[in-house]
Formats: sequence, structure tokens, C-alpha cells
Amino acid sequence: MTIIDLSIRGLSPGTYHATVRETGDISEGPESTGPIWEAVKAKKEGTPARGVFGTVEVGKGGISTVFLDKPVQVWEMIGRSIVVARQQNGKLDKNDADTIVGVIARSAGVWDNDKTVCSCSGKTVWEERKEQVDRGML
Repeated sequence: MTIIDLSIRGLSPGTYHATVRETGDISEGPESTGPIWEAVKAKKEGTPARGVFGTVEVGKGGISTVFLDKPVQVWEMIGRSIVVARQQNGKLDKNDADTIVGVIARSAGVWDNDKTVCSCSGKTVWEERKEQVDRGML
């Protein structure tokens, strides 16, 4: 069993769906993440898709924290993307301010990851993080 601690800040109030997607390609936002992980296989077998993790209720302040659990192994999800959006299925719009996307990765200890994020910029994970925080990301 994998437990996901999902904390969200900055979305409009409402119900959102947390789904794991087939790929970790977030170059075009949610549009490039692919279908829900193993949705096609699940449809054939008549079982729930492994990539459907659950719903999240975002309150008036735009903040939500939820624990979700799923009978999957962490290593199966590494490199895939997670999408939190109002709709679970269908076309996702990269211009929707209320759709968020990220890549699932295994975390190193605090300040222990000095790998570069991009060989073209040479920035480390922590330099990239500082830049994103300066732009308003938590």
C-alpha cells in the first residue's frame, strides 16, 4: 500500500480528481501526460484504473490536504506524472489555472540531491527550487 500526502494551495474551491498518468512528459502541461495510468487495461478487465487515486476537496481559502492510499508500489509510479484537475477524464487544458501537474520522483534527504535538473542550464534541484519559490510556488 502506498500512502500519498497531497497538499494543495492556490486552487479555486471545489472538487478535484487526483490521477497518475502514463507518462512523465509535462512539456505541454496536462495535455502531454497521456491517459490515466492503466486505464485501457482496467477497462478490458472491468477493474478500476490504477491511476485513479481519488478526489480532493479544496476549501474557500484555496487550500487542501488529504491522504490517499492505493495498492501500488512507489517504484511503479516514479517517472509518471500526477494531475489534479476538476475533471478526471477527457481533454485537459494546459491553460486552466485550476489544473496542476507534476512528475512523481523519489525524494532524497533534505539538501542531499545535488544532481543537475537540466544539463543545458546546469542548475541543481535546489537552485531550480529557489527559482520556482521566487515565482510563488510553495
